[in-house]
Formats: sequence, C-alpha cells, structure tokens
Amino acid sequence: MTDETAEKPSYEEARAELVEVVRQLEAGGTTLEESLALWERGERLATVCQEWIDGARERLEAVLAEGDED
Repeated sequence: MTDETAEKPSYEEARAELVEVVRQLEAGGTTLEESLALWERGERLATVCQEWIDGARERLEAVLAEGDED
C-alpha cells in the first residue's frame, strides 16, 4: 500500500506521528538515508495537518457567513 492509496489519518494521528518524527530527528543517531526518510514523512504529515486545519477554517467561515445572513 502506498501513501496515495492509504486512508488519510485524522489530524490527531498525523500530529502525534509528526511529533514522533521530530523527536527521532532531534535525537540523532540515524543514518543520512533514515534521516531523509523521516524528513520526507514529516513533510507529508505536516501537509496532512495543514489540510485538516484549512478544512476546519473553511467550515468555520461557512458557518459564520451563514450566521451573518440571518
């Protein structure tokens, strides 16, 4: 299964995994290849988190806009 076909994790799952990736990178002791793989995974997780935040913002703005119309 590739990342493209995997189900999108929840915000909380993505954030928790991103925290772990950062912890591993900060701890060091990994090879360059492992560090690059962790960095790439962290970038994908950060994107997922941002997509969740953007979606929540859009939903909130839509609800607020509906309230203004009343």
